[in-house]
This record gives sequence, structure tokens and C-alpha cells, in this order.
Amino acid sequence: MGDASKAKEELGWKPKVAFEEMLKMMVDEDIELAKREKVLVDAGSIDGSNSHENSNSVKLRSVLGMAIGVALFSSILLLSFVSPIYSLSSNYYDKTCPNAELIIANAVKNAAMKDKTVPAALLRMHFHDCFIRGCDASVLLNSKGSNKAEKDGPPNVSLHAFYVIDNAKKDLEAFCPGVVSCADILALAARDSVVLSGGPTWDVPKGRKDGRTSKASESTQLPAPVFNISQLQQSFSQRGLSMEDLVALSGGHTLGFSHCSSFAGRIRNFNATHDVDPSMNPSLAASLRGVCPSNNRPKNSGTTMDPSSTTFDNTYFKLILQGKGLFSSDQALLAVPKTKGLVEKFAGSHQEFTDAFVKSMIKMSSITGGQEIRKDCRVVN
Repeated sequence: MGDASKAKEELGWKPKVAFEEMLKMMVDEDIELAKREKVLVDAGSIDGSNSHENSNSVKLRSVLGMAIGVALFSSILLLSFVSPIYSLSSNYYDKTCPNAELIIANAVKNAAMKDKTVPAALLRMHFHDCFIRGCDASVLLNSKGSNKAEKDGPPNVSLHAFYVIDNAKKDLEAFCPGVVSCADILALAARDSVVLSGGPTWDVPKGRKDGRTSKASESTQLPAPVFNISQLQQSFSQRGLSMEDLVALSGGHTLGFSHCSSFAGRIRNFNATHDVDPSMNPSLAASLRGVCPSNNRPKNSGTTMDPSSTTFDNTYFKLILQGKGLFSSDQALLAVPKTKGLVEKFAGSHQEFTDAFVKSMIKMSSITGGQEIRKDCRVVN
């Protein structure tokens, strides 16, 4: 059976039709052929009284029946080998590691009690992991030799709190060695981070595997804070995510901190006509120019994503409507009617936002692609 991973890695090939959709098309086509043959028999186009034609009809039905059987068997066989998404389930560790979620939740809680930036860091880490090679914990791997890993790519150098995943993995290995993947730990830690910040909870489908490849060069595929709406839409759609997923997941910016470099282009030398991005609220621009001076800027200078940066709420969307989105990519959500309408809906209803966020998080975290269960989240087995 062919391995498409090499084509994906070397040539950048991506399937245009989802695997399960292809299988459905195969079966539907065979069933349709069988229906057509039956119509011909019933209409007399194939004469049942003619022994030669009757023999052909029986043979045709036999062949079609066999084709349908082969297609269905192929579906089951291929799914077991090729499509890891089908192994995800809410009760995946119920028998093999029943306390897995509690152990991970405790590791996140203990870290967050000491450092209030941990929840935002873990949520961002999970997002950055899933957008490169799927949610396979490739973002956790350390660089080795000449290979520079994802975490050392430009968009990821500000990621932190990797130790939280390490601590959870260490505790899990003591209770159920070799069972819980690092990818699942990160997905669950992201959920727990949202809950600890006052946000919604949800059942995280589990059963992800850990990847063996991590390249810093691929980190440039992450959606950037300077992206316009077309670039954002393309980035999300390439991963099977919709415009609603784009807006809902952008709401994760309600948590956390941004360095000046992510929005500096909006507050100085914006373009030939404007020094400051005209879509930015003037009072916010003035404040940010003070926080991020053009000269002698402190190394880690920046600002919180929104005033309630440790609370998971819908303030982010309210700020966008006031021209107070921090990134160009935030403010870009008002550029087209579809996403603008969603921003307005989420700004007006915290419940609408959290419901959409949960749905989109489950969808994003189900993008899988790993091969093993690492013993150490920072190195392949």
C-alpha cells in the first residue's frame, strides 16, 4: 500500500479530496451502477426470457455485487492503516490509563498557580502544533545536529511553558508507561488552560500519535499577525477549517501577551500615506507607541492581547469592533461580510462565542499525523 507521507514531505502534495470522501464516492458509484442495471432488467431492456441475456444479467449483477463488496472491504482495510483520525475517541484511555486527564490537569493547574501566563502559552502552543503536520507534538521536539526543529523557527521562538508538558509526561509515565502520547497531552493541556481561565470545557477526542519530523523551515506556514483576510482564509482552508473556525479560533487571542514586533508595522511607517494604520483606534496607537519606542526598546516589551488577558471571554471581539485589535490579522476579520458578521455575533454573545470555539477546537485538534508514542516529548524514540 502506498505511503503518501513522502509526497507530502518532499513535494508539498496535499490531497484535494478527503480520504473518507473518496471512499464514499467509490461505494456510491458502485451502488449507482447496480441500480442502473436493475432498472434495465425491470424495463425489459435486458430480457429475462433470453437465456444469453439472462446469463449476462446474472454475471453483471455478480460483478457489481463483488465490486461493492471490495469497495466496502477496502474502506475498512484502508481506514485501519491510513486514517489516524478514526482512532480518536473520548474514552481512548479509559482502560489503559484512566487517570490520564486528571494527571495532566494537575500539571497545568500547578504551573498556572505559579505563572499566570501558562494557560495562554499552552493554548498557543497547541495551535502552532496543529497547523504544522497536524496535532502530532512536532512543536515539542528539540533541534538536533543540523536539523533545526519547529520550536526554533521564527514564529515559535516566543513559545514557552514546554516544561508543563514535560512534567505531565513524567507523571503519566510513572502510572502508565508508553501509553499517553505527547500530542494528546498538549491537546488536553490546551483545554485545561481554557477552563482554568474561566472558559468552557469539552470532551477532547484522544488517540493521537507523536510525529518524528520537526523542521523550523515549516513554521513559516503558520498564519502571521500581518496576514490579510485572503491569506487567513487560505491558511485555514488548507487545513480543512472554515471561515467560522477562523473567527472562533482567533478568539483565543483573548488570552496572552504580544511582543512589539508583532504589531510594530501598524504603529510606525505603516505606508507611504499613513504613519499609523488608519484602521487602528488612535488612542490605542498612541498607547502602543509609548510601550514600543522606536529606539532603545526593552527586549521583551509588548502588551497584553486584551485588558482581561488572563480571562477567557469575548472582550477580544468587542475590541475589534472599536478598532482596537492588536494585530493586522485581528482587524482583518472586519474586511468581509462573513467574518465581520461573526465578529459582531461573538461580541454580542459570550455563549455564541464559546460554543463556536469549542466546536472549532475539536475540529482543529482532530487534524492528526503522528506515528509513535514518545517516551520523552522532546526527542523521538
